Amino acid sequence: MHREDLIREVIRKAIHLTSIIIVLTYYFFGKEAVLLLLTVYLIVVLGLEYFRIEWGEKIPVVHSLYRIKEADRLGGHVFFTIGSIIAISVFSKEIASAAILMTTFGDTSAAIFGKAFGRTWIKGLNNRAYEGCAAELIVDIIIGLFFLPNLILVLVMAATATIVETVTDKLDDNLLIPVFSGFNGQLAVLILTYLNYLS
Repeated sequence: MHREDLIREVIRKAIHLTSIIIVLTYYFFGKEAVLLLLTVYLIVVLGLEYFRIEWGEKIPVVHSLYRIKEADRLGGHVFFTIGSIIAISVFSKEIASAAILMTTFGDTSAAIFGKAFGRTWIKGLNNRAYEGCAAELIVDIIIGLFFLPNLILVLVMAATATIVETVTDKLDDNLLIPVFSGFNGQLAVLILTYLNYLS
């Protein structure tokens, strides 16, 4: 990978790490506040995306960070915002927070580590290296251990996030990861609670 491409990828992913602000807002100010913040942000970026996509305007500073495939479609940050709103609205605070951070930190580690050190490419998948997948899984597990009380729950969410990011190409994983990892996490909680009840 060219040095310039790696630097651009690092900058793109660094912007995504603003997910920390989402989680901190959630914990310090509550669900209503973070949902309001995300909704206002979504409205603003959708307005900017309208001018970028429909009118062909270049958004100052960030226009060079868009991928080629995003030239005439919504940027990943829009899908991530929607995914975060869904996760916070539907799932528990711990699961939503883990799912959101897995989306950004996990995806970041997979992209940067895979492109910088990837040597063993997964057959049948586009630009996916085992090294990147392993890095993402490890990071996702660490995030899960920080937020979640059960190792099984951690592994379910981490594995889901890693698999979704790995196999997704045409759809946007910024939306799919928080929704699917959060859903599987919430489902795992229900199953574990039910099994404990039976025992």
